[in-house]
Amino acid sequence: MRNRRELLRLGAGAALGCLSGQWLFAKGKLAMAKTFVDHLLLGAADLDQGLTLVREKTGLNPVIGGSHPGVGTRNALLSLGNRQYLEIIAPDPAQQAFTYQTDLRELREPRLITWAAATRDISATARDARDAGLEVIGPRDGSRRKPDGEVLHWKTLGIKNNCTISGVAPIPFFIQWGEGVQHPSQDGAASCRLESLEFVHPESRQVANVLRKLGIEAKVKPGQEARLTATLSTPKGRWFLS
Repeated sequence: MRNRRELLRLGAGAALGCLSGQWLFAKGKLAMAKTFVDHLLLGAADLDQGLTLVREKTGLNPVIGGSHPGVGTRNALLSLGNRQYLEIIAPDPAQQAFTYQTDLRELREPRLITWAAATRDISATARDARDAGLEVIGPRDGSRRKPDGEVLHWKTLGIKNNCTISGVAPIPFFIQWGEGVQHPSQDGAASCRLESLEFVHPESRQVANVLRKLGIEAKVKPGQEARLTATLSTPKGRWFLS
């Protein structure tokens, strides 16, 4: 009965493509990376630069998301449907402090820097990650103020690893949105879809091993540098974003 209750509780999230990590840990099963995606992070040194790229590739106008107080960043969002979205994140010129983990100011052009995996129980995800032999960071509280003044709240969980190279992190952080918060994928029309998420890394086996410990099956190809590549279906055709 316990397993049935757990499956029913998570079934809605699974149907939407947002499986909770702890269920996969408990079942000992793997799911493809794109199934876990809550959002992809497209880093840019300037928000307008990122917006221009997205408009050019999709023909769509991302929704301005707002700022991250105390972090020094701001963002815009493109819905991918299925409770998934693309976040264009860049430095916020209205903030003096910049504490974001990747120095976006040094990027020469927009690029995918990391991704967030969805969970509906971040404490259980943290426990199961530790049980799998991984070291976690958090959970931590986060927030963003939208242009209309509404403040969104969430919790994130980092996975400590040494797979990040040149600011590109193939290992995701987990996110649980606050109770009653409207998921950002609902801001704007869902005219795009995520078809796949793949990885390139000098230590491809290590990356694949960490992902498997998180219940994530992924294509990780060997290469001289770290790279994330998302295939998006858009009104202008397929966009291979990396």
